[in-house]
Amino acid sequence: MSLIGGIVGGMIGFTLLGPIGALVGSVMGSKMTRQAKSRRNPNNLDHQVAFFTALFACLAKIAKADGRVSEEEVSKIESFISNKFNFSEDERNFAINIFQKAKSDSVSFDAYAQQLYQLLGSSPNSLLVFYELLFELAMADGEMHENEERLLKKIPNIFGFDKNIYKDLYNKYVENISNAYEILGVTKGMTLEEIKKVYRVKRKEFHPDALISKGLPEELIEKAKEKFIEIQAAFEIIEKEKK
Repeated sequence: MSLIGGIVGGMIGFTLLGPIGALVGSVMGSKMTRQAKSRRNPNNLDHQVAFFTALFACLAKIAKADGRVSEEEVSKIESFISNKFNFSEDERNFAINIFQKAKSDSVSFDAYAQQLYQLLGSSPNSLLVFYELLFELAMADGEMHENEERLLKKIPNIFGFDKNIYKDLYNKYVENISNAYEILGVTKGMTLEEIKKVYRVKRKEFHPDALISKGLPEELIEKAKEKFIEIQAAFEIIEKEKK
């Protein structure tokens, strides 16, 4: 059964008691059956619906945290839908509608995250994936806004994570990206094609074979290889962030 089929078939009755269910109800409306309001024991499909509803709701709160939803953030959301989740057209519309509703509703970021923890607290790996996706969106435009950071810092406490998890993900998604731009000598405002041109030039300049032909001492070849790998890794980080 598909995600949307489960919702229409009345498979998420338990969530109607909280903000996640209210949000789903506002999006699906009359498509949901009365059966949805009678069941109280969640199953795996319930958890999937809750995960994606809370995810796109919290993504909306992150995207709007700096005052506006940027083009880069819209592109990242589309990338999640098409590339990460492989949603059908109906599922895509559901996710977009959840995002749009949550972007301007009065329910807090904390409320959506807290209910998700109540439902998926026994699956910390699922919650960690959720957290990483929030970080990815926050860095879609290449920088972390202070309001986005404020929301992201709440998650470890809500999800019961180790206090160091925020720092670990900050280093992974924020510091690594900043360092990658510095390594290539490019800026966040450049397009991927512009960055790719710079990368190709640097890659050619630091290729060990090219340096050997220019008389680089054999003792420094290993260092040149390290630099070559560093340049390659930096481009891969930026390429993933830009897509």
